[in-house]
Amino acid sequence: AEGLGNKAIAQRLGISEHTVKFHINAILGKVGAQSRTEAVVRAMRLGLVSV
Repeated sequence: AEGLGNKAIAQRLGISEHTVKFHINAILGKVGAQSRTEAVVRAMRLGLVSV
């Protein structure tokens, strides 16, 4: 999300910060990552995202 924090993502999407945290944690778990950066690297290696 363009390097945005949870609060900024929530505001941009019109959802609660809690919802953002929930979905980020779900993504981290699905790709087996400990951080957002690690999740992006893993997703790129899996061909799920491109930059």
